[in-house]
Amino acid sequence: MAGGKLFYVIGPSGSGKDALMTYAREQVAGRLPILFAHRYITRPMDAGGENHVCLTQSEFLNRRELGLFALDWQSHQNFYGIGIEITSWMSTGANVVVNGSRKYLPTASQRFPEMRIILIDVSPDVLRQRLTDRGRETTEEINARIERNQQIPPVHHPNLLILNNDASLVESGARFIDMLTS
Repeated sequence: MAGGKLFYVIGPSGSGKDALMTYAREQVAGRLPILFAHRYITRPMDAGGENHVCLTQSEFLNRRELGLFALDWQSHQNFYGIGIEITSWMSTGANVVVNGSRKYLPTASQRFPEMRIILIDVSPDVLRQRLTDRGRETTEEINARIERNQQIPPVHHPNLLILNNDASLVESGARFIDMLTS
C-alpha cells in the first residue's frame, strides 16, 4: 500500500485553522483515509481553541526525551508536539493533517520533505474581526498579533498550497477538503 501524505496546516492565529480542520473532520467522518492528529500542548485544556492533549511541561519534556514526538516546537510560552503515531498512520496509506507552526516549517520540512503545506490566508480585516469575536485578547494584544503576523516573511515551499479563508466555513471547508484529497 502506498504511503499517505502529511498535510501541515499553518496560518496566523484567528485565520480559521481549527474551524477548517474541525469542519473537514466532521465531513469526512471516517469515509476517507484522512486522519487529524491531535497536538500535545502545555496549555490548559480549558484555554479555548483546538481539542488538544494537555500535558504539564515535565510530562512534555519527558515524552520528547523518550522520542515520542515526530515534530515538536515551542511558541507563545507553550510546548507543542505531534506524536510519532502519525508515521504509522501514513504507512497505512492514510493522509494525515496536523496543525503546524510557520516558524517550525524549515525543521518540519527536513523531517518530512514530501509533506504538503496548506497556508490558511485571511485578510487583515477578517482576521481582526475573528480575533475580536474570539474574546481571548485585548484590542492592544490583537493589534500586536496582527502587526507580528504582517512582519513574518512569506512562506516559500515547493509543496505550498494557499487557501484564502475569507469566505464562509462551508465554502472554504469544501476547498480545504479538496486539497486534502487531491
